[in-house]
Order: sequence, then structure tokens, then C-alpha cells
Amino acid sequence: MIRHLCAALFLLACAARPALASDELVTSASTAGGETIPYILTSKPGTPAYAVILMPGGKGTVSPRMMDGKLVFSGGSNFLIRSRELFADGQFVAVSTDATSTPDRMLAIIRDLQTRYGQIAIYIIGTSRSTEATMALAKSLDGWVEGFVHSSSMSSIADFDPRGLRSRHLIVLHTQDACRVTSPSAGASSHRKYGTELIEMNGGISTGNDCEASAHHGYNGIEQATVDKIKAWIANR
Repeated sequence: MIRHLCAALFLLACAARPALASDELVTSASTAGGETIPYILTSKPGTPAYAVILMPGGKGTVSPRMMDGKLVFSGGSNFLIRSRELFADGQFVAVSTDATSTPDRMLAIIRDLQTRYGQIAIYIIGTSRSTEATMALAKSLDGWVEGFVHSSSMSSIADFDPRGLRSRHLIVLHTQDACRVTSPSAGASSHRKYGTELIEMNGGISTGNDCEASAHHGYNGIEQATVDKIKAWIANR
């Protein structure tokens, strides 16, 4: 009797525990020229309505591959890549891939996601240096994706005008970002000049280089809150 009760309680506890996100190496995406574009697909059980394509800053490399039966990749400390499991839930799947300004490489992933999930709403998210890519792709992929998110943007965001484009655009910044090339005032200026939607974050922890992932620049300590606000903006179409 006690054994059966303990077993029932164990099963109940397992059922109440949220499912963990899983990473999968995907190699089925290819460009029109036949180049394979590998990416990490992070998902949880459910029926996704949204996909976010995450590009890291810095060197912009993820380079996912299998080694000795294990998935290995670069850029794991980057804000977006380390937060991929926070993006993934029953409604959202997350793609981690190399930063690129080449439309064909991004279209390969977009088409692969559409093959898997149908007409899912796809958003491309960059951070820091990879916002050069999100800004560059804004016109060439306008209408191909539902929107773009530019987080900790390069200061050139101040002159980025998305008015007239069909895809949505969001700027995310940390008000205490001290990186010399991603001034938060630039994102705020773009919001004032062009009406681009804006999320301003505060708090968290800042250590080390002002332009690295452990600083306010990388939303250190407030990843969950930042991701939640981005996802809420995406879902509140």
C-alpha cells in the first residue's frame, strides 16, 4: 500500500514538473545553391505558433556540429544563445545560428521551419554586432518574416528607419549598457525619430568587459525578464 502510494506521488511530481527544452542539430536547411546551413533547434512539447531565429553578437558564430555523439557549438555565453531555452516553450521554438547578412542563408532556415511547422510566425533576433545583420536583412527579407528584434543594438540603429516596411521591428536596450559601440541613447533616438517600438530594461548584474555577455550589455541576471518581454511583444500582434 505504502509502495503504491509512493509510486503514485512520484508520478504526480513528474507530471507537475515542467518539461525541459531539448536541443537538436538540424542539417536539412540548404540554400538555392545547395549549401547546408546547420542550426540548433530548441523546443518543448506543444504546437508552436512562433519561431525565433537567434544570432549571437561578437564574432557571430555558433557553428553547431556533433562531436563524439554530443552537440557542440560556439557562442554559448552570448545573451541570446544562452537564453534559447527561455524562448522555447509550447508556443515558441528557438533557432540558434551564425549571424548573417546574406538573405539566402536565412531563407534556407525559414523554409526549413515552414516545412516543419507550416505558416509559423517567424522573427529574427540579433544582439550587439549581429544587429548589423538584422538591419541589413530588414529590406531584403521584408514580408518574409513577421518581424525583427534588435537588442543591444549597434549605435547605427539611431539612423535605421523601418517606416514603410511590412515586417514589425522592436528595439531592446539596457539603460545602463556602457558598451561604447551600443549606446542605449541610439536606440532611444530611433524610437523618438521613427516610432520604432522600444523595450527598456534595467537592473541585473554587470561584471567584466562592458561589451561582453556578463555586463548589462548582455542582460546578465535579467535574462528571463528580458525574454518574457520580447515574447509578449511578439505574441501581442
